[in-house]
Formats: sequence, structure tokens, C-alpha cells
Amino acid sequence: MLDAASWAGRLGGDTFLAQTYHRSYAHFPGATDVASLFTWDDLNRIIATQRLEPPRLRLSADGETVPLHRYAVPTTNRRAVTWSRIQPAELHTQLKEGASLVLDAVEKIHPAVGVAAEGLERFLGTSVQANAYASWTEREGFGLHWDDHDVVVVQLHGSKRWRLYGVTRQAPTFRDVESPEQPEGDPVADIVLAAGDVLYLPRGWWHAVTADQGSESLHLTFGMVPHTGADLVLWVVDQLRATLPLRTDIPRFATLPEQSDFLAAVRREVLDFLADPRLIERWAESGDTTDLGHAAPSLPYVGGLPAMSEITVRLTAPRARVTVNDGHSTVTFSAAGTAWDFAESAGPVLHTLLIGQPTTLGDLASAAGLEVKDVADLVWVLIEGQALAVVGTGL
Repeated sequence: MLDAASWAGRLGGDTFLAQTYHRSYAHFPGATDVASLFTWDDLNRIIATQRLEPPRLRLSADGETVPLHRYAVPTTNRRAVTWSRIQPAELHTQLKEGASLVLDAVEKIHPAVGVAAEGLERFLGTSVQANAYASWTEREGFGLHWDDHDVVVVQLHGSKRWRLYGVTRQAPTFRDVESPEQPEGDPVADIVLAAGDVLYLPRGWWHAVTADQGSESLHLTFGMVPHTGADLVLWVVDQLRATLPLRTDIPRFATLPEQSDFLAAVRREVLDFLADPRLIERWAESGDTTDLGHAAPSLPYVGGLPAMSEITVRLTAPRARVTVNDGHSTVTFSAAGTAWDFAESAGPVLHTLLIGQPTTLGDLASAAGLEVKDVADLVWVLIEGQALAVVGTGL
């Protein structure tokens, strides 16, 4: 299982964060046992049972999207709902001729991949999406390109060649003032990923990928949402909305001295706020505790949890935080945009939940020395706040 600790171990933990993350590529040969993480059987089952409209499921060849009508037909049921039905024979033909298959957001429909994505989110502190890529030939599916987000690639089956060319524009973004120029010359690295290998690639790194090793290839790419200086400034502005200078109307028709005074007041507020040496820490805490995570229902329970030891729950806000309030005999649990204060006796329950593993009410009660009913009541508060969900009903 690829939880946060497993990702840290495979990527290099604090050394990776301090020396590699956002800086340069890294190849980890044979770093992961991925035999059962996501298989061809899983991919076949998802394609056969899910309604996957582009761009959720798509084919690409030579950097161009293959038209949907070449491998799917529109199907309408008796209630006039229309969707695209994949035609297996036509799909096989496109893939045999060199198209690559892409399935976006696999973590939403495959539990093991969802756990892996959540584990990487816990380790890196940012939202993660996992896409599956399958290729059969040396024909490039996407051509030479760069991504606007960092990726961690896990080779699942077969092998794939990655030619890496570095960056031609430092830290390019999705919303940018100019596009990076294509690289010239030979790649800076030419890597063949075998099953179990892991590759980290920062955003902006040009790369070309082919399945040219004579066998079919299946890999997962975990993409991380980037956070830039622009995002920090936007957050700062939101925090400063409480101040008068940032709420004041812009004096568009005032005199130049009045406009200058207005700008000076805004500047003072912004600079004073930015002068806090712990500002990035405050930003990170704010983002972690307000992120909505992966909210899920807890059916059949809609009005509370019974005191059943076998009911299993799991945190759905991977970046939740617990704060011990010294001198107040309380702890604060912050997640999904809400903060709850509990008696300090709830601390062991909350810290156990924070690990992110499915846990029974009985185990939580034992860890804290509490009655199962008390734990059920506490857990229900977090379920109502969309920070937790039942993953085993006990029924």
C-alpha cells in the first residue's frame, strides 16, 4: 500500500523534499512493488462498466486527440440519455496502430489508486490526481511536451522510454504571459522505466515518451497541483480584506496626492503582512485545513452512529491538523474548512484518525480509554463536517 510513509520511503523523505522537489528529475529504479496497484484487468473493467466521456477517457497519437467516433458510438437509452459506448474492436485497432490510451482521475474510481494518491497528498501537502496511460508501440502519443504540474510516474507493467530535455522557461504556469520555446539538441536524460520504477519530473520539463521496448506498457502518473508565488499573493489579499485600506474604494477620480496616499496605505498593509517570517507556514496551515478533501457519504447512517465497535471510519480530509491547546485542556481538530474543539481526552482518537487508515470505533475507543458510544458521538460530529466517512458499516 502506498501511504504517506511508503511514498516518503520510496522518494527519499526529507532529502527529496529539500534537494529534488521542484528542482530536478529523479529516477528510482525498482523502488515500488506495484503488481496489484492497478492492473490490465482493472482497466478493462473500468472501460466496460463506466460511462467515460472525453477527456476522462481519450486516445492520443502524435500529439493529437483521436476523434471519438473512431472507437465509440453514441448510445441513447429509453429516457433519452446519450453517452458514448466504447467499441472494443475499434478501440483495439486504434491502439494497435499506435494511439495511447489515457484514463483521467483513476483515484476517483479505483480504491487502491485512491489510497496511493491520498498518501502522496499527505507527504507533499497538495492535491493529487492519478491518470493511467497505456501504449503498445514506439509511436509517441503526445509528442514532445511539458506539463504545468509536477508528476510522479509509477511504471506498472512493461516498460517505457522517457527522453527528458530540461526546461526552456523557468517554472512555466498554466496561466502564463508567454509559452516556453521548444528545446534543441539531445535529451539531458534517456531513461527506460521498467515495472516497479518510479520517476519524478518537475513542471516545465520537456519530455517525449514512447513504448519502444517491444511490449505493451501501463503506467500511472500522479500529478500534483502547483502552488506559486501568485497563489500566495492571492491568499494574502484574502487575509487583508479585513483591513480598511483594502476595503476602501479605489480613488479613481481623486487628486494625484489622494491617490498616492491610498496606494501608500495599501502598500503598508501588504508589506507588513509579508514581513511575517512564518507567513508560508500560516499559508500552508490555512490551505491544509480548508481543503475539502474527498468527502464521501456514510450511508446507511444519516442521523448518527450507533455504538457498534465494528463500524469502520476513515478521514476524508488528508491534510487535517490537530492542535493541543496548552493550558485549556482541549484539542482543536481542523479540517475541511471547520475547526472543532474537543476535550483533551479526545486527543488519542483524533491523532489516530489523522494517520488516515480505516479504523473501527472499537479500536478508537480502546486507544483513548473511552466508551464506544462517546467515540461514535465524536466521530459523527466530524462526519457531519465532511471530514470523515464510514467505510465499513458493520452491517
